[in-house]
Amino acid sequence: MSEQEKLRIDKYLWAIRLFKTRSLATEACKAGRVKLKGQNIKASAIVKPGDVYQVSKGIEKKVIEVVELLYNRVESKIAVTKYKDITPVEETHAFKSMFHAPALKRDRGAGRPTKKDRRETDDLIGGMFEKED
Repeated sequence: MSEQEKLRIDKYLWAIRLFKTRSLATEACKAGRVKLKGQNIKASAIVKPGDVYQVSKGIEKKVIEVVELLYNRVESKIAVTKYKDITPVEETHAFKSMFHAPALKRDRGAGRPTKKDRRETDDLIGGMFEKED
């Protein structure tokens, strides 16, 4: 491979706009948040089309497949065409649902909750986190 054909994973993740800076992509690799076939990889690992990477950013987990190499950072419309997001629907839905959970809020000046109010709140919270069979 010539020098132009080789592309590091940290540079690729930065170019496709998964990370804001290349140093953040490098740190993610060092911390073990970027995996290839379940194995942690170094920031200097070479990217090839067809590779499938698992990338964790905070609570968000993505599984991406490399479609085409991208050497420089480009606008997001072009960047999304260079990889395929194959994240399972369950994980995507679970991530999005965390932000749509009901917020428990009392009206200002309503005073201290009564015992009945507290029980209703506990029932609501308890039902939210229980898994359905």
